[in-house]
Amino acid sequence: MSLYAISDLHLDLNGDKPMDIFGDKWFKHDEKIKNNWLNKITDKDTVLIAGDISWSMKIESGIKDLEWVHNLPGTKIMTKGNHDFWWSSISKLNNLHEDMKFIQNNFFIYEDYAICGTRGWTCPGGENFTQKDEKIYTRELNRLRLSLDAAAKNGFKKFIVMLHYPPMNEKLLESGFVQIFKEYNVEKVVYGHLHGPSLAKALNGVLDNIEYIITSGDYLDFNPIKIL
Repeated sequence: MSLYAISDLHLDLNGDKPMDIFGDKWFKHDEKIKNNWLNKITDKDTVLIAGDISWSMKIESGIKDLEWVHNLPGTKIMTKGNHDFWWSSISKLNNLHEDMKFIQNNFFIYEDYAICGTRGWTCPGGENFTQKDEKIYTRELNRLRLSLDAAAKNGFKKFIVMLHYPPMNEKLLESGFVQIFKEYNVEKVVYGHLHGPSLAKALNGVLDNIEYIITSGDYLDFNPIKIL
């Protein structure tokens, strides 16, 4: 039984958003994901999917993409991305399939770890950070704390966090997210969102005893990475 991670699947089985407009690397990227997944992941494994799962605007149209994920092996634990407008009632999502878990103010279990998280947001001190961003950023900090608090109150002491957005700005200044990671002794942080040239500045490694793992689909060549 292993733990894997990937993000930014950007599925659109309805055919309205071809991803190869972003480059040849994205040509039939869903087939790459599926083939890589089937080659390494079994029903005993768990996969963290850190947001931007489907381009669909509503859950009714997003079901086709979610069923595609459901039909892949393993348990899938997901957080919301900035493009996941289909994300609806968390209780409704968590009743879709036994193998699909959605995080929003809650947590799930992998062996002796609590898997916690939230979407995240642009961090202060970065380019174009506005007063509107401050409000959303603060809300996301609260959601992360609610998730970790829920796990801690259930006796968990080992934490892995999933965010969609990077937990720091492009200058790698310490954010409220990082302060919360340190408060709860989070071991690993999985995140995505970054693509293209911005990946060159992505934090991917250990900083202050916390391992940061960038999992954007194109960065991983659409091949889920084993993290435990």
